[in-house]
Amino acid sequence: MVTLLLDSERLEVVLSPVERAVGFRRGNIQVLREQIAKVMLTDDAWIWLRGVPSPAATVPSVMAIGTWKTGSGRDFAVIRGRRPSVVIDLEGHEDYERLLVTTRHGLELVRALRLDGDQDKGDVTGPDTEPDAESDG
Repeated sequence: MVTLLLDSERLEVVLSPVERAVGFRRGNIQVLREQIAKVMLTDDAWIWLRGVPSPAATVPSVMAIGTWKTGSGRDFAVIRGRRPSVVIDLEGHEDYERLLVTTRHGLELVRALRLDGDQDKGDVTGPDTEPDAESDG
């Protein structure tokens, strides 16, 4: 599983050596907090995967690790099975428009992002909401 590190300035997606090799990445992914536009919790990250793998490794419904090119940019995914995941939409990031990460700590990530009091900084949706619907909390 991917490790997510969050501090007052940035979110870091820490990849294991195997995830880096399979996902064709040299290092971890760092995102400034102000680049996080929307965070969504999902029970099935596969429905959020878009574009074509380039470069990436994928075994449908088992794992997807790497970069997906879309018509508008690139997404990075570390999806394992059909486990709870977090979808993070980004604005202004130099490499990616979206991160899809399987983690059992998605709710804690959402809560930590909200702790700084910037309730209107980004939208948060849960697994039981529509993809474009906003959550009250």
